[in-house]
Amino acid sequence: MSPDYFSFVGQDSQGHVAFAFDNNRGRDGDAYQAEHFLVLRRTARVDHARCQRIFDNMKHELKTIPRFAVLPLSGKPQNRYMTITSERNHLTLRIDPLPERTRNRHSGAATWIGSAQATLSWKGRTIAGRVVYEYFMMPEFNRLTRIYWGMWKEFQGLYLMAGQAADVYVHKVEVLDRDLALGFYRWPTSWRVTWIGSQGPATLTVVQSERTRIANWITGGFSMGIVRGELDYAGKKRPIYGIAELIM
Repeated sequence: MSPDYFSFVGQDSQGHVAFAFDNNRGRDGDAYQAEHFLVLRRTARVDHARCQRIFDNMKHELKTIPRFAVLPLSGKPQNRYMTITSERNHLTLRIDPLPERTRNRHSGAATWIGSAQATLSWKGRTIAGRVVYEYFMMPEFNRLTRIYWGMWKEFQGLYLMAGQAADVYVHKVEVLDRDLALGFYRWPTSWRVTWIGSQGPATLTVVQSERTRIANWITGGFSMGIVRGELDYAGKKRPIYGIAELIM
């Protein structure tokens, strides 16, 4: 299975805009599958939340995003500009070359994360921001067609912009509060993260202000939301805005 995930957060004079675009490809025997998910949210409103369910991956493309994806994409992450376009939604996301921030390999699986400046053109607006990009490849694994009970208890990914020029991505967090869900679980609603950086200790605190439930399985759920907060680091406090992806 090979997903590519793009998370954009930006701001212009009209406010913040967050955009997430997820692409999953898999193979099960002789059959190939693909799934695409996107959500675009501006301040206090969800404009698009769409999941294109599993369909045949006719080109058998696993390493790259299929060319028939819900949003056409051109370019390669590491060595050239990338562009994601949607004429129907009057949307173009242009991403600078994405340098690797981390890379991991384990038992045949590979993961790398990059981030870079990006510009979203949407309905006459030009929104400067940042993109966090994740690539993940795991052989002999395909959650599009199989169920892996107990693989993880929770995934809490925070894709954030600090001020106007820096990005922060975390998925190991301290949950400060939770809210009721429609099932035997609870949604996290606020988090704190602490670490030691090159300029000393850092504390990040965020609270979820809006949430869109994508799926509910009674024992868990999937949602995308907006978080706001503050980063205290190196004697400065920076405002935080971004996306919370929760798989419970």
